[in-house]
Amino acid sequence: QVQLREAGGGSVQTGGSLRLSCAASILDYSQYCMGWFRQAPGKTREEVAFIDYAGNPNYGDSVKGRFTISGDTASNTLYLQMNNLKPEDTAMYTCAAVVGRADCREENIGYWGQGTQVTVSS
Repeated sequence: QVQLREAGGGSVQTGGSLRLSCAASILDYSQYCMGWFRQAPGKTREEVAFIDYAGNPNYGDSVKGRFTISGDTASNTLYLQMNNLKPEDTAMYTCAAVVGRADCREENIGYWGQGTQVTVSS
């Protein structure tokens, strides 16, 4: 079983920064594809960033150049550094994992965290 718990959400102004963390029961990129999703009210869930089985980061077009995903295997923690935040980034952010080397797609997500709210005001 993989247990995930997010933290670090909050309210910031446009242009500000925030770092989200996801405490995982295990952080092993050879077995789990892990990343971040977000969903705003009335909107569909979208993939923000993930680390694939080779340990390489991947980003959605809307956050590329502003967000950075990283992991610390010593503490089993996944991070999302969010810079130059915009009101469009306002959403519930959730950590997730794909198990068994399945394709890193939302349809294959096996574990979800509880989510942490990010609100960006103008």
